[in-house]
Amino acid sequence: MASLFQLFLLTLLCVTNAHPNQTPEMYIVYMGSSSSNIDGEEGVNADRAAHLEQLASVIPSEEKERLLLIHSYHHTFKGFSAMLTKKEAAVLSAESGAAQSNGQYPKVSNDVIIGLVDTGIWPESPSFSDAGIGEIPSRWRGTCMEGIDFKKSNCNRKLIGARYYTIGTNPPRPSSSTNATGSPRDSVDHGTHTASTAAGAVVPNASYYGLARGTAKGGSPSSRIAMYKACSLSGCMGSNILKAIDDAVSDGVDIVSISVGISSIFQLDFLNDPIAIGAFHATQKGVLVVCSGGNDGPEPYTVVNSAPWIFTIGASSIDRRFQSNIVLGNGDVLKGSAINFSNLTRAQSTPLAFAGDVASKLTPLSESSNCYPGSLDARKAAGKIIVCLNDDQSVPRRVKKLVTEATGAKGLIIIDAMENGVAFDSGGFPLSEVGSRVGARVLRYINSTRNPTATILPSVTVGRSKPAPIVAYFSSRGPGGLTEGIIKPDIMAPGVGILAATIPTFATGRDPVAGKKPSNFALKSGTSMACPHVSGAAAFVKSARPGWTPSMIKSALMTTASTSNNVGKPITNSSNGGATPLDMGAGEINPIRALDPGLVFETTTMDHLLFLCYYGYKDQLISSISGVNFSCPNNSSDALISDINYPSISIANLDGRQSARTISRTVTNVGPESAAYVASVNVMNGLMVKVSPERLVFSRGSKMATFQVSFDGKGAKKGYGFGSVTWSDGVRYVRLAFAVNVI
Repeated sequence: MASLFQLFLLTLLCVTNAHPNQTPEMYIVYMGSSSSNIDGEEGVNADRAAHLEQLASVIPSEEKERLLLIHSYHHTFKGFSAMLTKKEAAVLSAESGAAQSNGQYPKVSNDVIIGLVDTGIWPESPSFSDAGIGEIPSRWRGTCMEGIDFKKSNCNRKLIGARYYTIGTNPPRPSSSTNATGSPRDSVDHGTHTASTAAGAVVPNASYYGLARGTAKGGSPSSRIAMYKACSLSGCMGSNILKAIDDAVSDGVDIVSISVGISSIFQLDFLNDPIAIGAFHATQKGVLVVCSGGNDGPEPYTVVNSAPWIFTIGASSIDRRFQSNIVLGNGDVLKGSAINFSNLTRAQSTPLAFAGDVASKLTPLSESSNCYPGSLDARKAAGKIIVCLNDDQSVPRRVKKLVTEATGAKGLIIIDAMENGVAFDSGGFPLSEVGSRVGARVLRYINSTRNPTATILPSVTVGRSKPAPIVAYFSSRGPGGLTEGIIKPDIMAPGVGILAATIPTFATGRDPVAGKKPSNFALKSGTSMACPHVSGAAAFVKSARPGWTPSMIKSALMTTASTSNNVGKPITNSSNGGATPLDMGAGEINPIRALDPGLVFETTTMDHLLFLCYYGYKDQLISSISGVNFSCPNNSSDALISDINYPSISIANLDGRQSARTISRTVTNVGPESAAYVASVNVMNGLMVKVSPERLVFSRGSKMATFQVSFDGKGAKKGYGFGSVTWSDGVRYVRLAFAVNVI
């Protein structure tokens, strides 16, 4: 997966048949805080050159193929990561200012197993190569089920397990290209993409027909993959999902990644939702469950998979876009967005027409302008580039494309008032999408001349776009529809235009590109793509901190998340407004920081049981679900949900006329044994927020501390107010986001 996210990750490629001291392994060479006097790209290039020179000094001349920086760290600290033998690492460690990875940042392990509940997998993808990966962990208890077009030999040391479930789906049938249900093989092109995003192997020179070219790799490329095919093109049966989670836990996975969720309109309460039930039991067994939060944004109350024991993920953009310029007949060049492989050139000039001007008889303008099916007259539209509005969301872009293409039109320009930021893939059909302002220029040009013309150029990749990240338009928003006592989503991760492995066939709905074979990689968008980023990041943290519980990993990732974009400003949403915790949770994932969070909030099984009490479930049901004899406190109410020891704070109703509400949290020190943390508060909306005590002190015999946060809404505006409490020891920053609804 070639994306901004790869800057945060490490990989480990083990050569198992070599002597341990001669086996290249991943090392981080840490050289202290950054103090470069050279800013910008020049500084980055200077540091990279210095790092390569340092690396070349220890790698033998006959092994110069290893002269490759995995990462070069420049901005907040100096150093690099590379494949080194123990001897080479020792030499670098002895040099002034260098330290190897088994100090502050430990070497990662390849024994972490990610189980994906999805549509299956295409095992032949280069992303699932096991080259350089050691033997399968002995604790693995899973299997590689055979099925249609799938043999045990399709599994390897990377793809260590595969199961499929057919109860409630169509009967198994022979494969026609990829359409097999009785098999772990992917026929939908979803599970293959998510699996490679989470833990795909390193694949150089990956691209989607030249777009997004780079080195593809998953969030934790050293981790193992187990696929649990519980979904098909027709959807996912709840019983299959529950069985898949049950099998995954029994097989020995460390993390379950589920890029699946019901629409927010139909979501079930926690103990009627198979994902929530399965995740509850998985968490009890020490397995972290990561789920997509849904694609029903930007409306509020749309987030799903919102149980507190689920790690709920929103989607963000990355610093890359796909630009398809429009050249008007008057010479104006307008920037558009799309993924198209048009064969048009600037030298070609095609007649241009507004869809409303080539409408079928008796068709209302509101329909023809939006390119409704049957709304265009083929005799008028044929041979032209059609300009179509997108202010009616009932006609998706794919339908508009099919409608215009069917008339014999030569191309399509979509004017999208929503400007949702997700480039549409039109294959070889010339298409470009613009916002309202640029669209107005196109329409003015059409009305200014008798014979308007234009051309649509093929897409190009534009990197380092700013600002980034942005909360994706489609990403489901909080508050949760089932409870507002917990902030959901928990965090966000890249989910727009993500390059990852795909099924190399045109049978999955992608438009063919003339003269080209199907690609091994595809660009996709959705919280389905964001979820495996976090699953991979969690595996990365787990590999470095194997003793951490699911809630510790979750807390570490949340409290170290970024809230600033690549221009140093607060992250925004798709409408250019400031993103709130209800949009992005704790912020944008930052896995490197999560290795050393300082403090973590441990959400225990008792917290989860109390949550069920406060939500309104009865003792008997909770005892039955949890397997423990449990009685709810007498004062249980939904207002107390805010009190469970979660790594964020949400208060659903704070009466501004009454006394302040006080929330307690307990933290565990996972940093240096002797430490002191001081609190600071950032708050909006006129809320009065106080922390007590303002200083937490830890020692060898005192690893846990409790503090209170009081919220007073007397001077606050009605509605949600947001902010954060940050604990810092001067090196680590532990950020606790909050959302408070003043009534």
